[in-house]
Amino acid sequence: MKKAIMGKKIGMTQIFDEQGRMIPVTVVEALPNVVVQIKTEEKEGYNAIQVGFGEIRESLVNKPRKGTFAKAGVTPKRFLKEFRLEDISSYNVKDEIKVDVFAEGEKIDVSGISKGKGFQGVIKRWNFSRGPETHGSKFHRAPGSQGASSDPSRTFKNRKMPGHMGNVKRTVLNLEIVKVMPERNVILIKGGIPGPNKGTVVIRNSVKA
Repeated sequence: MKKAIMGKKIGMTQIFDEQGRMIPVTVVEALPNVVVQIKTEEKEGYNAIQVGFGEIRESLVNKPRKGTFAKAGVTPKRFLKEFRLEDISSYNVKDEIKVDVFAEGEKIDVSGISKGKGFQGVIKRWNFSRGPETHGSKFHRAPGSQGASSDPSRTFKNRKMPGHMGNVKRTVLNLEIVKVMPERNVILIKGGIPGPNKGTVVIRNSVKA
């Protein structure tokens, strides 16, 4: 059964299992997600639920969004996201999705916006090799030739070049839930996940498990 929840990345720590082995974990705080809208195949052409996550001042919400929240009868949320599920019959508007939908040991996929690195050169961005550092070489961190002058007389598309790095959506597959703490709305996930601390992430059950 498909399931998903939005949460906030808190940071990384470590815990110890029953055998005394250290396990690196990422702490995700997933406050209850509120169902704002139900989308059905008859009306919208597909089955999905739209959920809201995170608090926001009402003055920062535009009129269309205010209308969506007012119709659902819920307080404004900072983020809205749709989850396409196979069975939406068990969900109603105003229902809350909590961390206990997941269990310890489950395999999950985590999506988030990666850390922005700004404008970077080809060595950091694409792992190019450096040029010689001695014997009068003036070629150290440059990208090198982009294409011959006479043929093809242009630079091909998709050439690896300096540019903006990071701040894109990334998904890490097949991570494991180490612990679920419903009383604190916290999920502990083995290993690292995309994005900076306080970044919003989406946790789904794994598509490859």
